[in-house]
Amino acid sequence: MHTAAELEQRLRALQDARWRGVREVTVEGKRVRYGSDAEMATAIADLENRLSRVQGGRRRRVLRAYAVKDL
Repeated sequence: MHTAAELEQRLRALQDARWRGVREVTVEGKRVRYGSDAEMATAIADLENRLSRVQGGRRRRVLRAYAVKDL
């Protein structure tokens, strides 16, 4: 089982990669390439759930604002 700190590190790496539009992440020397954004979203949700269980049921949410300009 992983510690909360390890899960948080993996979660941050996935979220940062997703927001940059990159589908490849390297954590702890292991490189993982996701086929689609949906796969990354599923992995992020899984890590959030695991982290919640490790932390005793608290679910941590990160809200990131972004804007889209229609031309």
